[in-house]
This record gives sequence, structure tokens and C-alpha cells, in this order.
Amino acid sequence: MDILSVKQRFGIIGNSELLNRALEVAVRVAPTDLSVLVTGESGVGKEFFPQVIHAYSARKHNKYVAVNCGAIPDGTIDSELFGHEKGSFTGAIDSRKGYFEEADGGTIFLDEVGELPLSTQVRLLRVLQTGEFMRVGSAKVQKTNVRVVAATNADLMKAITEGRFREDLYYRLNTVPIAVPALRERPEDIYILFRKFASDVAVQYRMPAITLDAAARQMLEGYYWRGNIRQLKNVAEQISAVEESRTITPEILAKYLPDQRVESSPSIMNQSKAEEMNSERELLYKVLFDMRSDINDLKRMVSDMHGEFTRHMVGTERKDIAGLLPSKATAQEPEIYAESEEVVDEPAHEMSKADMQRELIVRALRKHGGSRRAAAAELFMSERTLYRKIKELGIKD
Repeated sequence: MDILSVKQRFGIIGNSELLNRALEVAVRVAPTDLSVLVTGESGVGKEFFPQVIHAYSARKHNKYVAVNCGAIPDGTIDSELFGHEKGSFTGAIDSRKGYFEEADGGTIFLDEVGELPLSTQVRLLRVLQTGEFMRVGSAKVQKTNVRVVAATNADLMKAITEGRFREDLYYRLNTVPIAVPALRERPEDIYILFRKFASDVAVQYRMPAITLDAAARQMLEGYYWRGNIRQLKNVAEQISAVEESRTITPEILAKYLPDQRVESSPSIMNQSKAEEMNSERELLYKVLFDMRSDINDLKRMVSDMHGEFTRHMVGTERKDIAGLLPSKATAQEPEIYAESEEVVDEPAHEMSKADMQRELIVRALRKHGGSRRAAAAELFMSERTLYRKIKELGIKD
């Protein structure tokens, strides 16, 4: 499948390698029925990916239902997703189908899935495992055949450690992960997007399109864009509507950038850099363990040499004494204890790789007052990796 045709069909703009990779994963997983979890910051365009997956799947002729889990009150979320029977609660004047029943045979997109209450998470897990659910107020088990694509801008691993999200549900949803890059991670796309948004406003309201001079463009591409594409579009529309001048300078642009703060580099490392640092750290561990092993071998060798030297010296002294003493005294051997006083160096406890990792993680956690985010940053690993290491190594809070 040509990625360019996918972008044209869904109006996706950008040539970033990270964006292209995310789209490739979406297209490749589309023909399967595997669950997909789309992650990324707010405003990066996560909503396009479930549409791409549905459009290139065998379910494309059936329903596509998008649900914003964060916009539905906790008291009615079960009814919205799974339906309810007449009289099951106050206001239930009729029976009603839920989204899972409506989307039978199609795809359901659960946006902001991290906002689901724990009781609803249990129901969702059952649907993912068996395809079964029950309406609110009913004891009848019903079946549904839906493809689930979920999305979140929250750190679900942190939510798991805080008891706000089920770990088993996370792994069910995250069968195939798709990470949508933040706008600051694709600086080559920023100016293209800005020009598109400015052009749309100009066409819609029949006005000349704004342009950026070279310095303003540099400022635009270096800005942090905490609100991502949504913030960029907002800025383009504001400037187009408010500014009389159609050529935008850095002075004009700065008025529309909160705090006028410009970041020269992304704050989030891409995956290749993280993997490179992990490899370097593993190499450092190996060097340290090899050095410790060499030191232990050297200590044992010195201990053996010391014992041999002691035995040699004791034997020499005994011969000298035997030649000096009268023959009467030779019958009685002098009491010499040096031979039994060989220096025994107890072998040092050799730290395993797990021991070394445990010590490094504990030190980092203590240093940062138990903050896993800060500890993970110091250890050059993601919070997800740190959480997994804490569990594997049996580190207690």
C-alpha cells in the first residue's frame, strides 16, 4: 500500500519518517483483527489512525463507531457502551443498544480509554477476551464481533502502578502499539502544516493568505508546540484573522506563541537514540563486571602467592635453627605455628548484572524521592522500562 495515497485519502499532511512509520504500521495491521492502542500527546491527530485501520480492513463495509470515553459520565458509561434494559435505572424508559452492539461486525474506536472507570474496564476486558457482554439490568449474555482500536494521551503504565487501570486490560488493548509523534518531533512538517491552515482560512474568508519571512519561519519550526497540531492551527487562524500585514515577522509571530519560548531541540528522545543509549549502558555493565571478575582473580592469586611465600620462609627458618641447636635439642621440634596461619582471603561476593541494576535503580529512586519519572530520566530509560525492571528485580517501594 502506497503511504502517499493513504495521506491523500485522509488529508494527512507531513513527510516525517516517524509519521510515515506510524502509518505503515496502521496499514499493515488493518487486515487483521488484532487490537490496536494508539498513543501520543493531545492534538497530534490520533483520531486518523483508527479510520485508516477500518478503511483498509475487511470490516470497511460495516459500521465505524467512535466513542470519547472521557466525555461520558461514569454513571452512564456502561449503558452507553453495552446498552441497558427498560427500567434498569431511573430514566431508562426503553431498552437501548450500546455502542458494542451497534458496531457488531465493524470497528469501535475508544478514545481516551485511560479515563474508563475500573468497573467498566472489567466489562471491556470480557468483550476483548470472549466477545461477550451484558446490557445494564440484564442477565442475558450477548455476543458481539467488533475490532477494538483504543487511543490515549495518558501514561497507562503510571495509571497501572497507581491502581487506576488494569494491567491485563492494557496488554489486551496493546497487542499492536502505534506511537504518533509529537509535532516538535517532526519539525520538517511544521511549516507545511502552517501554510495549509493559513491557506484554508484565506479561501474560506476570501482574504490574502499570510506568509512568513525567513526569521519567522525559523522561530515557528523551533517552537515547542505543547498543543501540537491543534495549537499550530489555532495560531495560523488567529494571525490570519487579526493581523493586517500579510507578511509575518518574528515580532508579530511572538505575540501568538505563549511565553515566547523557543525550544531548539525536542525534549523527547526518539526510539533509535534510546536504543543506542541502552546498548551503551549494557556495554558499560559488561565492562564493570569483567573488571570486578579480574580483581577477584587477582586477589586470589595474591593470596596464593602469600601462602606459598609463608610456607617457604617457615621451612628455611626450621633448617637454620636445626643447624644451630645442640644435638640434644634436635630431638625436640620447636613449636612453629606459621604453617597453619595461612592467610585465607574469603572470596568477595560477585555482583550479578541484576544486582548491579537493582542497586542503580534503588539509588536513583532514593535520590529523587521515589519519583519514577525522574529516576527513569537519570537512568536513560522510559518509565515503562523502569516499571518492568522494578517488578523483575523485586524492588519494593
